[in-house]
Amino acid sequence: MQDIFGWAVANLLVNLLGRNPEPLQPIMVAAWQEAKIFEVPTSPDPMVEKIVADYLQNIAALGFPPDKQGIWIQSDWAYLGENSPNIPLSAASLTKIATSIAALETWGTDHRFETLIYQVGSLEDGVLTGDLVIQGSGDPLFVWEEAIALGNQLNNLGIRQVTGNLIIVGNFSMNFQSDPQISGELLKVGLDQSRWSRIVQQQYQKLPVNTPRPQVAIAGKVRVQSNLPEDSQLGIRHQSLTLAELLKQMNLYSNNPMAESLAQSVGGATIVAQKAAKAANVPLEEIQLINGSGLGVENRISPQASVAMLMAIEEKLKGNPINVTDIFPMAGRDTTGTVQWRNIPNGVAVKTGTLAQVSALAGVIPTQERGQVWFSIINHGYNIDRFRVEQDRFLQRLAEHWRLTNVSSNQKTEPYLGDPQRNKLEAKS
Repeated sequence: MQDIFGWAVANLLVNLLGRNPEPLQPIMVAAWQEAKIFEVPTSPDPMVEKIVADYLQNIAALGFPPDKQGIWIQSDWAYLGENSPNIPLSAASLTKIATSIAALETWGTDHRFETLIYQVGSLEDGVLTGDLVIQGSGDPLFVWEEAIALGNQLNNLGIRQVTGNLIIVGNFSMNFQSDPQISGELLKVGLDQSRWSRIVQQQYQKLPVNTPRPQVAIAGKVRVQSNLPEDSQLGIRHQSLTLAELLKQMNLYSNNPMAESLAQSVGGATIVAQKAAKAANVPLEEIQLINGSGLGVENRISPQASVAMLMAIEEKLKGNPINVTDIFPMAGRDTTGTVQWRNIPNGVAVKTGTLAQVSALAGVIPTQERGQVWFSIINHGYNIDRFRVEQDRFLQRLAEHWRLTNVSSNQKTEPYLGDPQRNKLEAKS
């Protein structure tokens, strides 16, 4: 029947066109097995499964039940190993992964938090007869070096004495102090070299040689208020490090106050969890947060969700000159912070997490065979030091199983704190 139908169609074409139709030309199609997606093996890896089984056996030998230990390992294309992967477990500072992605979703890598400096009153012969006003917007890393640079810029404006008060408005914190009153008192010291303590002197020594020592003596008190005073005149816009640089410092040192500050600026723990779950495309119940730092066993994240968040960060950073390894510490590159005393294979970027009875580790392994391999390990028990040893051995075995690639980083480990270029003079109208 099909042959008769084909003959009829051919005859109809001959009648319509008056000639035989040209034969169809074959279309060259790339062999499916040559497509780039198939360069990464997608089959399970029995050796990885054995490494996971051996790890759980070692943990059980320490007296800790395997069902309380969470593991998830995957490449970009394949599942590789797991244990209780979708159960939300107390994850300690793996919470900072959620804070990181929520911050990136909110602002983007190049965002800078601005601290605005106003003056109220008249300036003559170096004396501001009036008040100095600081309006913060959530800079989580305003430290001594930043205060010194700001003081020098105030000196460049001609301000050396303030007869009135130092007024703090908005979300301003210094040296990781959440209390604006305390932060204002610290700033008052940092702006005036005659009041420096030994700690300030030590931080000053980290600045470039010949950096001036600021002299802005404030006679009045530190006042905290909700609104700008009338007749405030904007003089300086102080910019923070970029968000990418801030996240690197937060994750490198697992800095809890920085994480709390960023989480609050995003909108709080509930908003952080919602943004992280949506970006990572995981159920919200697998990311349960009470804060942005991970302090408290009530912060619970599943192993698979922590990996999904890391992969979502990598996806978010596409098109940027940096990747996920630039906002988390990397073994072999970073010599300070949470990886300093670990025995993690070089090139592996990680986020650590530690509480009294929690030891967690999540990150990415660069391999030649499998591409990027993402992992999360969450251990529960009271032998934190031994957990760390077993985690490092676990990663070493994976590194021996695969050939690791050399990973380049586009971001310096130490940022330039106190960079005077981040203090912008406001043009006078």
